[in-house]
Amino acid sequence: MLDPGIAKHLLRDEGEVIVDEVRKHWVAYVRPVGEGLLGLALLLATPFVPVAVGWLPLVLGGLVGLHAAWLGVREHRDRFVVTNMRVFRVHGVLATHLATMPLSRILDITVSRPLHGRLLGFGHFVFESAAQDQGLREIRHVGRPDQRDLAIQRVVQRAGLRGPRVW
Repeated sequence: MLDPGIAKHLLRDEGEVIVDEVRKHWVAYVRPVGEGLLGLALLLATPFVPVAVGWLPLVLGGLVGLHAAWLGVREHRDRFVVTNMRVFRVHGVLATHLATMPLSRILDITVSRPLHGRLLGFGHFVFESAAQDQGLREIRHVGRPDQRDLAIQRVVQRAGLRGPRVW
């Protein structure tokens, strides 16, 4: 349930191999952890409320805890994968969504690093392609975004999709 199953999406018979599998940066888990702590606090508050409404913090704490678990699993299953042939993103908890873009269609990659992202070591990718509407546009909370951008550029260059640099 927790593994998004990246290997089953690879074209092994075509020689596709994983260059980089990007998991979410730890900052993406701040909200689920915060909600989990709130749910735990509500559960621990149950003995301190009147008996007539003792069920209320118990139910609220359980619901908040379940929502926190859902958010944590959602972030954990969201993977961005760079292969020698394409980039793709697999995400979803109950239903799995797959968005793929061949390396030849990547026109531009924008790396956005907000101030808190620069301080904590994460950024966001925005992919531009010739297609107007695409399923793979923005990848958020990418750890070490500059190194990962260079890795994607190297894969594109090695695939021969960009001409040699002429100075």
